[in-house]
Amino acid sequence: MYAFHRGRRLRSSRTMRNLVRETRLSNEDLIQPYFVVESDPGLRREIPSMPGQFQLGLDELMIEVGGAVDAGLKALILFGVPRHKDPEGSQAGADDGIVQQAIRRIKDNWPEVMVVADTCLCEYTSHGHCGLVTPQGEIENDSTLELLAAAAVSQARAGADIIAPSDMMDGRVAAIRTALDKAGFQNTPIMSYAVKYASSFYGPFRDAAEGAPRFGNRKTYQMDPANAREGLREAAADIDEGADIIMVKPGLPYLDIIRQVRDSFDVPVGAYQVSGEYSQIKAAAMNGWIDETAVALESLIGLKRAGADLILTYFAQDLLEAGHF
Repeated sequence: MYAFHRGRRLRSSRTMRNLVRETRLSNEDLIQPYFVVESDPGLRREIPSMPGQFQLGLDELMIEVGGAVDAGLKALILFGVPRHKDPEGSQAGADDGIVQQAIRRIKDNWPEVMVVADTCLCEYTSHGHCGLVTPQGEIENDSTLELLAAAAVSQARAGADIIAPSDMMDGRVAAIRTALDKAGFQNTPIMSYAVKYASSFYGPFRDAAEGAPRFGNRKTYQMDPANAREGLREAAADIDEGADIIMVKPGLPYLDIIRQVRDSFDVPVGAYQVSGEYSQIKAAAMNGWIDETAVALESLIGLKRAGADLILTYFAQDLLEAGHF
């Protein structure tokens, strides 16, 4: 008999495979995004490019979150669609803004649920960019920082557990950390979208959040998809400025970046399985080409194996309600 490696010994049964599994995924790892709309508290409108995901009014959001919490959801992130938009995105930092209202209601009903507040201007500006725009059409960095900091303080005041700046302005983590500390929120962590690429995978999200740029694109502030070392510089800068958690966005097309960030920094690492990733799986499953649940779970395991400690995914609630965790 030949002597050779018998790897199949540890694959002989489901129990054996589970016993030696290297990477595990649980409900504690997942964050479900929600889109909350100010116009109608009873609104429940499916997003055409994201089957199974909805724009929700406040009342419908409470119903949706309640079902998810009952199924085991531990954390969520909120994106707001305001009634009023202006060039400064003033509703982002309004104490009665739609996200602030949603945070308060969720924390009143489920204080144990971790509420992450996306901190950006794009959903709130009439031009759809993540920063203020100069008369020449350039995205102004430094003057935007004050608005982002004010929005973060307003979200923390409403009860947000984590502030998550996604704008990609230089210096925004330092500005937000300083403002939070000054306002008495020294213990509120920042989860920075530190390594956020100018990706083509965001299309469905822009439908959901009604935040597509009215002109140009976001390539002057989001990262070039071809660059890896630049991502490490961005992560290092945000950690130096006070970020507690570093996120890579998108997820699956950037597994190598997640691994490099994980290996380079001793802080929690997040990954965002973005709308385009979700919609591709949904579309293929709706055509009968793949098993949706199996592929969703495999994709999430891939993100976890690459080094993500936490994952933002639109599949979280569905998987929880189906009893997969």
